[in-house]
Amino acid sequence: MESRIRIVVAKPGLDGHDRGVKVVARALRDAGMEVVYTGLHQTPEQIVRTAIQEDAAAIGLSILSGAHMTLFAKVMELLREQDATDIVVFGGGIIPEEDIPALRDMGVAGIFTPGATTDEIVEWVKATIPASV
Repeated sequence: MESRIRIVVAKPGLDGHDRGVKVVARALRDAGMEVVYTGLHQTPEQIVRTAIQEDAAAIGLSILSGAHMTLFAKVMELLREQDATDIVVFGGGIIPEEDIPALRDMGVAGIFTPGATTDEIVEWVKATIPASV
């Protein structure tokens, strides 16, 4: 059986724009990964629960609303509470450069800001996230 990287991709909070996350999800699928897109308006609790249920190796968050510090922090906290810190968290969207060090300090493994290409994201995922069987 071929091993594949399994990722839950999510749009947390009130952000209603999902074209970018769908493009990224498609690029990850085209690169041979298993992608579960949870849809719009997901809570951190729903996202973490889905990642655990799907035995995902990673969670990718797309945040354009400006609530990235709060939403990433809550996802990281819930993963710790569920003893699921082996799930890699990455994300992108409208995230100011000055916030990136704090996100990395809280355990977010990768941040992709506007201008990042799908190729960059795919290559980072392949290099960073372990495949599942």
